[in-house]
Amino acid sequence: MADTLREIERKYEAGGPAAAASLPDLSRVAGVATVTDEGTHKLDAVYYDTADRRLAAAGITLRRRTGGSDEGWHLKLPVAPGVRDEIRAPLSPDVPRALTDLVRARIRRAGLVPLVRIRSRREVSRLLDPQGTLLAEASADKVRADRLGDGGRSARWTEFEVELGSGTDPAFLDTVEECLLEEGLRPSDAPSKLARALVETGEGKKAGKTAGKTEAKKPKKPKKKGDRGPVTAGDHVLAYVRRQADALLAYDTAVRRDTEDSVHQMRIATRRLRSAFRTYRDVLDRKVTDPLGAELKWLAEELGADRDREVVAERLKGALGALPDTLVLGPVRARLRIYATGRAQGTGERLAALLDSDRYLTLLDALDALLADPPLRKGAALPAPEVLAGAVLHDYERLAGRVGHALTTAPGPQRDTALHEARKAAKRARYAAEAAVPALGKPAKRFRSRMKDVQTLLGDHQDSVMARTVLRTLAAEAHAAGESTFTLGLLYGREERRAAWNELELPMVWRKASRKRYRADLQS
Repeated sequence: MADTLREIERKYEAGGPAAAASLPDLSRVAGVATVTDEGTHKLDAVYYDTADRRLAAAGITLRRRTGGSDEGWHLKLPVAPGVRDEIRAPLSPDVPRALTDLVRARIRRAGLVPLVRIRSRREVSRLLDPQGTLLAEASADKVRADRLGDGGRSARWTEFEVELGSGTDPAFLDTVEECLLEEGLRPSDAPSKLARALVETGEGKKAGKTAGKTEAKKPKKPKKKGDRGPVTAGDHVLAYVRRQADALLAYDTAVRRDTEDSVHQMRIATRRLRSAFRTYRDVLDRKVTDPLGAELKWLAEELGADRDREVVAERLKGALGALPDTLVLGPVRARLRIYATGRAQGTGERLAALLDSDRYLTLLDALDALLADPPLRKGAALPAPEVLAGAVLHDYERLAGRVGHALTTAPGPQRDTALHEARKAAKRARYAAEAAVPALGKPAKRFRSRMKDVQTLLGDHQDSVMARTVLRTLAAEAHAAGESTFTLGLLYGREERRAAWNELELPMVWRKASRKRYRADLQS
């Protein structure tokens, strides 16, 4: 069984010949009452990666370490600069399956091989507050890195680390840093020992060139002074697609770890990719993107198999909780629990099978291939504002047609369907504007916000439609069991009234969202 630890640390190195070779005196750091010497530890770690350095390219490290208090297998996943989640597993001869699975989307069908051996002689000190609580652990490492294979190149250096104690305010690291800088140390350029080892042994420039997201070659753009980023429509669209592909990989790991809301966020990444392919068809050839879009739709549907149940269960739980106890008749709460727990049964196993499936891994390969050799059309070479604004407005016109149709449809199931179609169009228009923000700036942000307002209102309406369907089913089951259906009927009526209010509110929300100035600003 793997354990997870949030690691917040900073690394330092000698700033010059006069810098300290061991830990400086940290007892004068504000807030520190005691500094304890924890002695010297010998650490021996072998780092694993694919032959083409896919984990290194993603800032992920996987090692088998002996020595110290935490020997075992360690998988470190980047969260933010200086912050990583370390997932640990007991020592074993081979890489634990639990850790391999977490990086499956990165390594795909490739095997993991020993990459670098890093041995450290570590001096450790603990910084304690007046109550004896650990504020941080500071260490000085004399490091030797040996490249495994390819001539066995080696490197040596000394580095310093300060790792925050559990529950300590991260601002404490700033206080410690002031002392370290005064002692001649400076922040390390390398985010990890492995990253530095790759550079020091001459392998850094090769790391990750053909792996995962870095396999994708960025579109060529003019080499000129002052060029700070994407220029053409193709540059911007590919940058957006790359961000969503990166998000897909990041949320893959989160889903495998059962992180809250990860399935929903991964599903959103697939939708954004699909939307970009359809919206920016003048930039990317649909002969290539349509098959990809079909596979992304499949993935979103598979990920969302339990999402509707989850949304409805939470909605009805909240609605039931808002009722006075005198209006809750019969075992309604029990029935809702049974409905909600139906989502969890077998979900983990099903998602694991999905993310390990050949079809899913092939989809990831296809995304890499598209980014490595993008199927650009003539519109890709045009100035970004012209092309992107036109695409956003095209999606707006599509939404306007669907909203108009919904507003003229008589209340009932047909209007419900029309409003749901309008909701999907609003989402597409929102994502189109989102992708255009780097090129169009504030006008695209404002337009995106207005489209989100429409989407949110229509989303609440659709959730009400789904909730009423479930309530009808639960009421039928309760009636057949001889239970009271009063409370279920009451909830149904409230959902019906909420949906009617959404329908009354839509014209006002749409008038605000469809103001001409929002569209004109996109083209200015």
